[in-house]
Amino acid sequence: MSRIDFSLYLVTDRRQTGGRPLVPLLREAIAAGLRAVQLRERDLATRPLLLLAEEVLRLTRGQGARMLINDRVDLVMALGADGVHLRSDSLPVAVVRRLLGPDRVIGVSVHSVGEVVRAESEGADFAVLGPVYDTTSKRSYGLPIGLSPIEEACQRCRIPVFAIGGITASRARAVRRAGASGVAVISSILTAECVASATRDLLDAVTA
Repeated sequence: MSRIDFSLYLVTDRRQTGGRPLVPLLREAIAAGLRAVQLRERDLATRPLLLLAEEVLRLTRGQGARMLINDRVDLVMALGADGVHLRSDSLPVAVVRRLLGPDRVIGVSVHSVGEVVRAESEGADFAVLGPVYDTTSKRSYGLPIGLSPIEEACQRCRIPVFAIGGITASRARAVRRAGASGVAVISSILTAECVASATRDLLDAVTA
């Protein structure tokens, strides 16, 4: 049975909050039902990132949510965070599993069906596949892949597959119909005027 008990996965980017502090927005989203956060502030040096991760981990632990840290296996080990989210070109999942042990969650960002298959074979707990739709934050990863790879990956693999890239509440319904276990979002929540409402709308869409 999968250990992934969430269907909405918020990836952080404090540059997309409209100048608002990140942690209070996360608090609003978690209060509205969000259960998984990926801390992804790649421009932060190690010590500032550690301090932010400590603050976010206190928040998620206090509210029954999970926090994964983007690519920083060392910080996951130092803090005892819930898990790590690996880039497609990062350390192999099998290596990270040996470092973190069996109880930590490992997610992987992927951009093709073959990469989902590989992530599963190496022992990943879930994969985030995209970009499904066009979005400025994912244009460096290539053209949108559409829904067909989501459908194929979900047919071929047993691990949960999350869709990312241009996901809105209406599109969340479409990717769920394609077989995705859930969606990963950045701007759909962090740029929203009301973070709580945006979170609830997405949760309603992925659980409908």
